Amino acid sequence: MIRVFIVEDQALVRGAIVALLSLDQDIEVIGDAENGQVAKKKLKSLSPDVVLTDIEMPHITGLELAQHLQQTQPNCKVVIMTTFSKAGYIRRAITLGVNGFVLKEAPSEYLLSTLKKVMNGQKVIDPELALYALEDADPLTDKERRALRLAGEGLKTTEIAAQLFLSDGTVRNYLSDAIAKLHATNRIDAARIAKQKGWL
Repeated sequence: MIRVFIVEDQALVRGAIVALLSLDQDIEVIGDAENGQVAKKKLKSLSPDVVLTDIEMPHITGLELAQHLQQTQPNCKVVIMTTFSKAGYIRRAITLGVNGFVLKEAPSEYLLSTLKKVMNGQKVIDPELALYALEDADPLTDKERRALRLAGEGLKTTEIAAQLFLSDGTVRNYLSDAIAKLHATNRIDAARIAKQKGWL
């Protein structure tokens, strides 16, 4: 029996996935969450075999959750599902050691077979997506990415510094480095470019 935990911010989609997986006799859905932050709390007391997570979610993204699980539950497999085939997402997912990558428009049988293959130790990332990921390298560091995401949400330098426990000067440096790397005109433009490429 494959014990699966589902993380998806759209309630209808989450409910549909829970219902679909529950129909399979080899799969047991042991819980679900509407974003990465809630998932982190719930997963403290659960040990799923696989976490099936969306990427773009409020508070903590699927990729940040994957990074967290890598450190806290290294035996737990992670399968990413998304509507976005952005090169940056796929590349970061591969770097984080994600076990599978499923586009939401894929047939339900593909999702079920992906979960089973992943449990058998296979990696399931569509070769086309893997090649696509290699085309566009992400130049941002983790710290630049975090600062840029908050800047993109409209936070001022002092607010970003408070959230990231950094000095104003350090945040300014991260943002100006990110702007330079992305050849952007300002921090908002840099956040837009990075989001478009799937790097945030």
